[in-house]
Amino acid sequence: MQAVFNTQISIQPALVQYDLDMDDAPASISAHERVGLALGRDHALHGITPPIAHLYPQSPLQRGWMAARSRAVRAPASPQVELWLSLRTHAWARGRHFEDMLVTPHHLGQLEVSHCPVTRELLGDDNRSIDRVRDDAGYAAGNLAVMSRRANKAKGSRAMAQLRDLADSCAAGPITRIGGLLDAEWERLSVLTSFVTPLSHKEAAQIPMRVLPPNRLRLFNPIQALQALVTRQLATPGWSARLARLEALLPTDTLRSDFNRFLLALAPRVLAAAELQQPHEIRWALEDAWAMPLVMKRWTRFALQLTPEQAEALVERAAAKKLSPVHVQRHDDATDGWALATGGYAA
Repeated sequence: MQAVFNTQISIQPALVQYDLDMDDAPASISAHERVGLALGRDHALHGITPPIAHLYPQSPLQRGWMAARSRAVRAPASPQVELWLSLRTHAWARGRHFEDMLVTPHHLGQLEVSHCPVTRELLGDDNRSIDRVRDDAGYAAGNLAVMSRRANKAKGSRAMAQLRDLADSCAAGPITRIGGLLDAEWERLSVLTSFVTPLSHKEAAQIPMRVLPPNRLRLFNPIQALQALVTRQLATPGWSARLARLEALLPTDTLRSDFNRFLLALAPRVLAAAELQQPHEIRWALEDAWAMPLVMKRWTRFALQLTPEQAEALVERAAAKKLSPVHVQRHDDATDGWALATGGYAA
């Protein structure tokens, strides 16, 4: 199962002209040129001048923009539309695959966060970026997260194992900061990447949730989907009753007992931060609780008794019974449109 956690209030879709067919373009042009022409036309249709780097006569983007400038602007450019055009242009210039059926302005708006999930710094126009969490995939729905430019640059093209090694190196000392990040920040990057990395059930069950899955990220490992669902329960009132109902879904007395022991280790650390009011502070308190050895010990004991199929079934049953405070969506093929066969590059 691949789960998607949708934790933010839906943003009304921006008006967008999805006129991507290029019927007036020669059939012999390359796919790269065709996309550039469509990009230029979309800039014109939204009344936006393309980046100056693409305003030269040989640029397909410039030619598409010039050809469509005489048409009336069909929709005002919202911030989400501007971001959508900017990200598409960035991907096109680098030869990266961009999945334009699902990665829409509305989708990008749902990714917005106030603070970087890695460094926890406040985000603004000067330090915000969108990262492809899995570097060997393209700009596709389920593979994108908003983070600070500092975290994005530090992450680079590193995979989960490399990020984990950097976290361990910082924690072991004597150097406590590598690439501008501390050990806890490298660990959050490692955990973030683990969500979109297929892992064995045993390995996934032993990863502390030092960062909660960002909105709309796809979770490849069922046990992490269950871990996120349980952790998020404590962020909203009524969590005790919901977790009791979730516990009742477990098939054996041993599992129910071990699940309860895990909650007894996790809950007090969250209750200690009960006076917190800001959503990001509550989120951080939940994430930091997973740094406690006792929490991980009891979670691992419980999680390793489950199979991936059982974890998947629990998440689905909890969602069906409305026990999840966030929307959970199943994807049978989580990597559809990710361009994994080409390493995330456009074909």
